[in-house]
Amino acid sequence: MSQARWVGLAEITRPHGVRGEVRVRLYNSDSELLPLQGEVLLRPASGDERSARVDSMRGADAGHLIAKFRGVDDRNQADLLRNAEVCVPREAFPLLEDGEFYVCDVIGARVVGPRGELGHVLELVSYPTADVLVVKTALPEAATVELPLIDDFIEQVDAEHHEVRVNAAAAQFLRQGD
Repeated sequence: MSQARWVGLAEITRPHGVRGEVRVRLYNSDSELLPLQGEVLLRPASGDERSARVDSMRGADAGHLIAKFRGVDDRNQADLLRNAEVCVPREAFPLLEDGEFYVCDVIGARVVGPRGELGHVLELVSYPTADVLVVKTALPEAATVELPLIDDFIEQVDAEHHEVRVNAAAAQFLRQGD
């Protein structure tokens, strides 16, 4: 395998049938990227990750696919893949419009305010009313704060430079740690 940056798109939940197929739960049910891949990286919960050639992949129901990987030919072999993450190379992702970003590109990003670094992004959580960045602050207590991903706080998400720039109000919010 090349030195590609691999990003998890799904998790194998269980075997499907007796011929080595597995049921795969997509992290983003709207994504159409995984079925287009000829090769993926399987990252088991324990054990070594490995490349896998995709023999077939088809839709099952909302948010799930049925996949068959080369060399996995029976239910017992398929069961060994249970809970493995299915990853694709980051460069396989479609290009985005200006102002858009992929979540995988901001996880770990530095959060910077008008007077310097404030912390880093741990994850992005989607609530019905807004998406929030979960930020581990640079405070001595290293508080975890949810920062709404709205124009009132965020000046720019610069995925290319792995940085989220926030305004003074957001900086104050993050400095308070609550």
